[in-house]
Amino acid sequence: MPPLPRPRRIVGVSLKMYFDLQSTLSYVRGVLQLDGDAWNARVDLFVIPDFVTLMESARILEPSSVMLGAQDTFWEDKGAYTGEVSPLVLRQAGARIVEIGHAERRAMFGETDEWVAKKAGAAARNGLIPLVCIGERTHHSVASAAVGMAIEECKPQVTSVLAAVPDDVEVILAYEPVWAIGAAEPADPDHVVNVTKELRKLAAGRTGTTRIVYGGSAGPGTFAKIVEGVDGLFLGRFAHDIHKLQKVIQEVGGA
Repeated sequence: MPPLPRPRRIVGVSLKMYFDLQSTLSYVRGVLQLDGDAWNARVDLFVIPDFVTLMESARILEPSSVMLGAQDTFWEDKGAYTGEVSPLVLRQAGARIVEIGHAERRAMFGETDEWVAKKAGAAARNGLIPLVCIGERTHHSVASAAVGMAIEECKPQVTSVLAAVPDDVEVILAYEPVWAIGAAEPADPDHVVNVTKELRKLAAGRTGTTRIVYGGSAGPGTFAKIVEGVDGLFLGRFAHDIHKLQKVIQEVGGA
């Protein structure tokens, strides 16, 4: 049986909490200017600002093909959940993607696989694409052992999410080894390819699209080394410079 065709490539960037209000909107306008470039034919692009600027960002990006994302959501649509953000409201505000389960939220706010799965289900229920961050916390110095340990740690993160969302909805898995986030270099390409190939097998048989992106100190040159395992990149601070973001998009579109 021939291998299934790979999904369309995708690049995204999260602004976390680095920018103030005006800087965020200026950045989103810069992303808008990238729309229509030659990469459009091969690559989807998304940007994830903070909650406060979400509606204005949606207005800015409305005429473009750039997808807007949110940095988190709650697992209920309505109710007495002070401080939480409804997935229903996120969809109404113009978001199309919602980032869930980032390593920072797991570490700082105690998010569990169960919580992440419930949030993914709520996102899908409201027509949002769950972008679920997964990754192992520790890195073994022996390459073969490192891959096995990564798969063992990541597998329950993936299976719990896939069990919580309908089989026919799109899901994006962001493989981000925790030890590679903020590091000087991304994870070893062979490690990324070997782990993501195994993670892709967990989604085999789904009727909805499952895309896998890599995050963790990604930048120029990263995608070409790991294209065998992933469908794109999820960028952080490196891409907060629009020109650097553009360079990565061009690389992903041309690799």
